[in-house]
Amino acid sequence: MRHRLAAPLLALAGLAAAWTAGAEDAVPIITREARTDVALTIYDQDLALVKDTRDVPLPAGESTIRFEDVAAKIDPRTVTVYSIGAPEGLAVVEQRYAFDLLSPEQLLQKYVGKEVELVETDARLRTRTTKATLLSTKGGPVYQVGSRLAVGHPGRVLLPEPADGFYARPTLLWRLANGGPARHRLEVSYLTGGLSWGADYVAVLNAEGTKADLTGWATLTNQSGARYDGATVKLIAGHVNRARGREALLAAEMAERKAAVPRFTEEALFEYHLYTLDQRTSLAEDETKQLRLLAARDVGVKKSLVLVGQPGWFRSRQGDLGRDLPVGVFLEVRNDAPNNLGMPLPAGTVRVYQLDKVGAEQFLGEDTIPHTPKDEKVALRVGQASDVVATRTQTEYRKLDAEPFDAEVAFAITLRNRKSEPVTVLVREPLGGVWKVVQASHTPAKLDAGTLGFEVAVPAAGETALSYRVQVGF
Repeated sequence: MRHRLAAPLLALAGLAAAWTAGAEDAVPIITREARTDVALTIYDQDLALVKDTRDVPLPAGESTIRFEDVAAKIDPRTVTVYSIGAPEGLAVVEQRYAFDLLSPEQLLQKYVGKEVELVETDARLRTRTTKATLLSTKGGPVYQVGSRLAVGHPGRVLLPEPADGFYARPTLLWRLANGGPARHRLEVSYLTGGLSWGADYVAVLNAEGTKADLTGWATLTNQSGARYDGATVKLIAGHVNRARGREALLAAEMAERKAAVPRFTEEALFEYHLYTLDQRTSLAEDETKQLRLLAARDVGVKKSLVLVGQPGWFRSRQGDLGRDLPVGVFLEVRNDAPNNLGMPLPAGTVRVYQLDKVGAEQFLGEDTIPHTPKDEKVALRVGQASDVVATRTQTEYRKLDAEPFDAEVAFAITLRNRKSEPVTVLVREPLGGVWKVVQASHTPAKLDAGTLGFEVAVPAAGETALSYRVQVGF
């Protein structure tokens, strides 16, 4: 079993004395040009595990290197370093992360109390240089010029060579003790924000609305402050608890990496789902990229028209509750092998299209789905029916003095169908509390402890009246 060398972030102040400016100026800079491999495990919660492998020349004994082109949103407490091929010959003595990147504000702060040069150019392009001492940068620079103070400056400010190291990009600095070969292949792992992914699905219905071709895309977004060329990508679906999951996360990753890489797989990892993409890809800074996650043809789809009530309508006297009430359009898909699916579907957005009479795709609507295991159902609210509407009236409300019921409520619902074919509307009434149906024009169904349901057939170009009476207790 190999041993990884954890290198937690140490206090910057404590290391400032250990690493002199001259030593830092002389250290080798290891950029992404030395990279031999990079692997990303991206989570769906603005989190990624980066494994960056680079060839690094190292002299014997102690030396310092600058490891550049790391993510700007790196969590430096999570950095681990491993020498591939010579793990016992390398130790990390000290580490720090330089996040005070090069900027005008950061530069000026380094020269507070020091002498600088103020350069002015007049209308004839003649320049004048004045020596001054920078006193403060809070709210703007303040200079002492001779015996006088100057607030701000309209020209340029020339700074002498910096006494402290400064960095134009996020940088890890290590002091390493090398007791092995003169060249090491270092694998550096760390967690970073700014990398995330989500699932997007496109479902194209046939003209009858009974079958769909479903394509799933993994949408990767890189705002981490670094680029990753030719990376292997793995995606984790599921919420990771970072407070206590870091060690288990790395252990699972290390165990998983020893397996042969398949073309494309979905597999269980702890209580999550791991998706391995079948090809390497590159992610530039501030880029969003889509990679195909799945494709299924002729997926069976069941369309439903649903009218949903409100629980508050059963608690007080209401009267007329509206005409032309919308009837929702839902699609139901079985996520199982007989339906040409049968793999865990990551949470995401499903966009639904349908082919018109000339074969062109037309957008119907979209909905989000949660993580859906195989052999479960996916329900999508696509929109509202244009030709099926409802009228609802509370026809009676009276108080009861009969435990456990507080009131008796009656409703009349009229469903109107302006289509040229008959439809069935599912009526769903959320009641809450205790309840029982005492009269109904259609067969009632207790769908669960808080939902009363009816299936109402409505003829083509016709209407159907539904009435029922319930006793409720709150």
